[in-house]
Amino acid sequence: MKIASKFCQSCGMPIKDAPEIGDTNEDGSKSIKFCSYCYQKGEFTFKGNAKEMQKFCKDKMIENGHPKFIAWLFTRGIPRLERWKK
Repeated sequence: MKIASKFCQSCGMPIKDAPEIGDTNEDGSKSIKFCSYCYQKGEFTFKGNAKEMQKFCKDKMIENGHPKFIAWLFTRGIPRLERWKK
């Protein structure tokens, strides 16, 4: 399967780090833009906005042992990802 991006277009996580690439779209086809944490059965699992997603991801990274600076650095581009562009 061809991957549309190296990074999830919702949370910014490297697609290769997700348990699997996305879940399925509403029509049953495989999602190639979003990780399986963010997208399941044709719906986004996180219902907040880009700023809330940044905080959620940053908090998860810190909880998993990443330094605060690294968590900030890796999440600062979330508002520019495809899902959040308007």
